[in-house]
Amino acid sequence: MSATPPPDDDHTNLYPPDRLHRARQAAARAGLDALLISPGADLRYLTGYDALPLERLTCLVLPAEGDPFLLVPALEEPAARASPAGDLGIEITGWDETDDPYALVAARLPARTARVGVDNRMWAEKVLAFRAVLPGAGQELAGEVLNGLRMRKTAREAAALRRAGAAIDRVHARMGEWLRAGRTEREVGRDIADAIIAEGHVRVDFVIVGSGPNSASPHHELSDRVIRPGDPVVVDIGGTTLDGYCSDSTRVYAVGEPPAEFRRLHEVLLTAQRAQTDAVRPGLTAAQLDAVGRDIITAAGHGTHFIHRTGHGIGLESHEEPYIVTGNPLPLAPGMAFSVEPGIYLPGRYGARIEDIVICTEEGGERLNRTPRDLVVLP
Repeated sequence: MSATPPPDDDHTNLYPPDRLHRARQAAARAGLDALLISPGADLRYLTGYDALPLERLTCLVLPAEGDPFLLVPALEEPAARASPAGDLGIEITGWDETDDPYALVAARLPARTARVGVDNRMWAEKVLAFRAVLPGAGQELAGEVLNGLRMRKTAREAAALRRAGAAIDRVHARMGEWLRAGRTEREVGRDIADAIIAEGHVRVDFVIVGSGPNSASPHHELSDRVIRPGDPVVVDIGGTTLDGYCSDSTRVYAVGEPPAEFRRLHEVLLTAQRAQTDAVRPGLTAAQLDAVGRDIITAAGHGTHFIHRTGHGIGLESHEEPYIVTGNPLPLAPGMAFSVEPGIYLPGRYGARIEDIVICTEEGGERLNRTPRDLVVLP
């Protein structure tokens, strides 16, 4: 793995044409004859085309040798050409309702095609259809090739993630407008969702408002529970910006004075999370970063209450490689962006999680979320 992320040829474009070339090179090194990429984050990463996931086949075909092309339903061809894919100089071909799009792809691949990489998110019916028209070709996951490229964010991608981080920070900064005793989690969540859009996102990806005992459920989301005085509240929120890049940040609030034991729990968590964000540097493995915070939480007696990994990669998806988890030997490298979000959860009582997005740099780690990580006590 190189010391710095591979540069984009065009630093003004989030979806530069050199990505197609690098993906083809990576496929060839992996012994794949072609990559078959369906709608989703991989297609957007390579072309900028945010295609609708339809029953009709949309597929970017990247032969290891030969020119790439994008096959789309005829009725989607105008949208494909109007997207950034239309500026890449690749062939965009529409297929008609009476065509067999899988056969059209197979006919343009070399007769000796032996191994193809299919997009990790490709629908099973499409995978099986390709297997039928390419009976001699083994199928493997394209993610084995593309994850290595997508993990290493370019300067342009890092800037997009900074904008996303600032947008979600602005939502957390307004939490006092909505979070108070007497309101339900769902009512607060609706206000937060509106603010996620108002503050710079085009899509709300998730809103978690876990109050009181619900704060001990990491993926609780929303309920009709009425927030009570003294409740700890975990607020984990994220969205997608116009660039296509995601935000994700968690802060812990209390509506009035929380129990003294909860304050102590939060201080342990804050110490662990700060130690982890400060420890980020090239060469440290994902498992080692997980251990930095986990060891602190375990020493404080809460090891069994930290029940999930430390973090996940982020970019065009809110969860992607790399995963910061025990057992992952992957060394961190400049350009990798991921969450650092340890948590402590006491079932039936309360819990807490603090989350920032961090980008690994040559010098260490850059924390993208700047709102205070201390417990925020609201009136």
